[in-house]
Amino acid sequence: MRRLTVVQLLPALNAGGVERSTLEIAAALVAAGHASHVVSAGGRLVPALEAGGSTHHALPIGAKSLATPFQVFALRRLLQALKPDIVHARSRLPAWVGLGALRGLSPRPRFITTVHGLNSPGHYSGVMARGDAVICVSDTVRDYVRHHWPAAEPRLVVIPRGVDPAAFPRHARPDPSARAAVLAELALPDDTRLLLMPGRGTRLKGHADAIALLADLRAQGVPAALWLLGTDEPGREAYVAELRDLAAARGVESALRLSPPRSEVVRAYAASDLVLQLSRKPEAFGRTVIEALSVGVPVLGWDHGGVGEQLAALQPDGAVPLGDAAALLRRARALLEAPPAAPAHIPYTLAAMQQATLETYARHAG
Repeated sequence: MRRLTVVQLLPALNAGGVERSTLEIAAALVAAGHASHVVSAGGRLVPALEAGGSTHHALPIGAKSLATPFQVFALRRLLQALKPDIVHARSRLPAWVGLGALRGLSPRPRFITTVHGLNSPGHYSGVMARGDAVICVSDTVRDYVRHHWPAAEPRLVVIPRGVDPAAFPRHARPDPSARAAVLAELALPDDTRLLLMPGRGTRLKGHADAIALLADLRAQGVPAALWLLGTDEPGREAYVAELRDLAAARGVESALRLSPPRSEVVRAYAASDLVLQLSRKPEAFGRTVIEALSVGVPVLGWDHGGVGEQLAALQPDGAVPLGDAAALLRRARALLEAPPAAPAHIPYTLAAMQQATLETYARHAG
């Protein structure tokens, strides 16, 4: 493979799946001897990106502002200087700015997009289906794009997100030391059956369903506790208060724990009896499912979107029809009483995702 110059476009480099994938591909590019550039408004992940050998260029190409379209000219000047082989857009507004910047460039870099989410159908989202290659992070996303933008069909390529098995190593279930540390941190009794629900503090993540499950389990005598890891974050105070009120109304406030996001989550997985993934909105992939199963913890989730796809492939008895609270309770009890064997092999690895992405770059760069 000849040396490539790749420019990735996204709104900012703070936290999230898009940002994480950007850094993972940037690292793979550098490791393979390619030139890696990222354009965004900046953020707390910039030092990590630059420490890995990539170059960051600060441009607000994802800001919802009347000034953003004018970034086309600044981005075009940058691309003229860098002469990239590939421009890879990971979000809608940066993709529009990127397409505008590519006009008139000769030679024209190949334009690649990654559809990270199930964006609302329409002209604005359709820019993500206009890449020379359109990377879909799951079969769920591929089917969604194919349905709403059928002209993109020949250019679709599925590259699932992946985890690094070394970063999410298999643990005993539950791991005694991790369990002792976490129960002490959360001030919970030793006989607690710990339900972990990692994720941001947004209503679509299904926290109310998790609290209802907690109440149902405890009503049946199961000493369960629910840990909403990542829910208690700045700007979400009203929502957190709403969740606490809901738990109090169900009589389980003392068994509910809410924590801010944290970068180290392996110990949380290893300490838990069951990981919940109850997003009411279909997830594009469901990386927490893969992380938990890699560590060796069973997962319970609604059977739709990327979560249903991952569970069908790796732990089918963890999938429950969307919104069926009675089935959710039955399956939770079954998984707590007789946890299934952890998958012997997790095919969705970081290395596989990185390799497939670099191969896509090489194939289209010519």
